[in-house]
Amino acid sequence: LHIAVLASILSLIIYWLIRDRYRVRNLNGKHVFITGCDTGLGNSLAKWLDRKGFCVIAACTTEKGSQELRSCSSLSLKTVNLNLADSNSIARAVEFVTEQTAGKGLFGLVSNAEVTAPVGPTDWLRIEDFHSVLDVSLLGLIEITLKLLPLLKKAEGRVVNLINAKGLMAFVGGGYSLSKWGMEAFSDTLRIEMQHFGVKVSIVEHGFFKAEEVN
Repeated sequence: LHIAVLASILSLIIYWLIRDRYRVRNLNGKHVFITGCDTGLGNSLAKWLDRKGFCVIAACTTEKGSQELRSCSSLSLKTVNLNLADSNSIARAVEFVTEQTAGKGLFGLVSNAEVTAPVGPTDWLRIEDFHSVLDVSLLGLIEITLKLLPLLKKAEGRVVNLINAKGLMAFVGGGYSLSKWGMEAFSDTLRIEMQHFGVKVSIVEHGFFKAEEVN
């Protein structure tokens, strides 16, 4: 029994070592769509992936954010305006991504956009306050992921959901922590279902970043 346990542990260690050494090659022509690129982590990630040679499609909530990002990136980086609380805006963004990928499929979807406020004691809040957060940070994320799944399946791509670890601590009322726990559950379910299609689903729990909404 002890030998079997040790063998299992050793097999897992070997698997993790091999997995962590894997590197993506031939980056040119691989399309990555990132939400929440006006400022902060999404903005930095879009610039970094652009420098690495990926074909980045960056979603911004404002035209100003789009212009500023394009001004300091290569010509291959494309931007699109996106309001995750608006199904029509999501549909337009998905159509744009479909045109840009030109039949190749989508190598990566990085969901970073979020709304933090309003937060406060629960009995001070209205149901509209919860909707204003959840419609973007959870339901909008789910909707755009569902609509991009055909492109992700085609490329056997990956979904990466960025979650502020602070949001996993239910320290104040409002939709913020609810949205983060919902993202965790959605990601875990999607990971199980998409493995049969070669699509990977990951969660990155990051720290606090300076962004316009918290300045």
